[in-house]
Amino acid sequence: MDADVVVVGAGVVGLATAAELSRAGLSVVVAERHPGPGRETSSRNSQVLHAGLYYPPGSRKARLCVAGNRNLAAFCEAHGVPFRRTGKWLLALEDGEEERLAQIVTAGRENGALLEEVSLSRFREEEPHVRATAAVLSPSTGILDVHGLFRVFRAVAEENGALFAFRHVLKAAAPARGGYELVFVDPSGEEVRLSTPRVVNAAGLDADVVAAMPGLDVDAAGYRQTWTKGSYFRVRSSRRHLARRLLYPVMPHGYGSVLGIHLTVDLDGELKLGPDVEPLEERRADYAVDESRRGAFLAAARRYLPALVADDLSPDQSGIRARLEVIGAPFRDFVVAEESERGLPGWVNLVGIESPGLTCCLELARQVRELLVPASGGRAVAARSAASRS
Repeated sequence: MDADVVVVGAGVVGLATAAELSRAGLSVVVAERHPGPGRETSSRNSQVLHAGLYYPPGSRKARLCVAGNRNLAAFCEAHGVPFRRTGKWLLALEDGEEERLAQIVTAGRENGALLEEVSLSRFREEEPHVRATAAVLSPSTGILDVHGLFRVFRAVAEENGALFAFRHVLKAAAPARGGYELVFVDPSGEEVRLSTPRVVNAAGLDADVVAAMPGLDVDAAGYRQTWTKGSYFRVRSSRRHLARRLLYPVMPHGYGSVLGIHLTVDLDGELKLGPDVEPLEERRADYAVDESRRGAFLAAARRYLPALVADDLSPDQSGIRARLEVIGAPFRDFVVAEESERGLPGWVNLVGIESPGLTCCLELARQVRELLVPASGGRAVAARSAASRS
């Protein structure tokens, strides 16, 4: 079986890309090693639609996040994906943090994000249970139903002829005449070979592994990823009155992140704390939440929600993100690269797609389309691809 493009990975970015490319008229096959879509990073996160505050002005993360905040919200509303603009509070909790808060506000506004500085009296009126020395409102931040988003992206792709191959593990990829030959292992253990002129590597946690398969030196390219685990604790339902909006405390320089453990309010009004940051020395997909982390979560949360007690928290989910940026090292942007300059024409790598990847998924898919589909339209490309294989 041949296809105009093979998308490796059915996380939210792979799904959005399949929908976008199939809409452009390409025949698309999406290969995913798990039994269904979005089984890794895409579904193990806060489900937050971010506003674009924490990324250097002009970076791809900043540009795509601000655009994604607007466009993904519109997409959800148009397709019936549950979504709500909850808004979030950026909080300084003690002396030394207000300067960091001001820096985030300055960068966020330069990125084009809407931010509203409010008086402490107004903040305390709206959030009487939250302690802070300064607060800024991000009104465009929201929460969405990621599983509903998966379903819509898949439906759009399938309506345009895309095929999905779940439980197919990519074992090898090599340049071949007219493009690439990919070798998968199917659910029965048999090898399946697929030829294609174009590959989109949206493999998430193992995007660097897939990038290396056709012969690319991932270390020389700067594509080596590290895994970082983040755990969450749920706040008991009887305490949901403690916060109306998302709460994001900022941290002073030297902490390793601009954010401390934050609190989200889901679509049902339930509260969840996290994620924390746990660098993994080895790649191990262990999603168990360590009960012993409860004390650290409680201590972090009580800085802004002092009414919480230990019995209010229970282990929830965890997620693993693939990072190019080591904690404490200089900023690394998303990699969206068509690899002709490295001798791999038609191969697109999406590497280091961590937060705000969910918010940016539509914009990332559109960037892939711009790389692979000329302005003349996908039908012409599809026709040329078919002719080159005949």
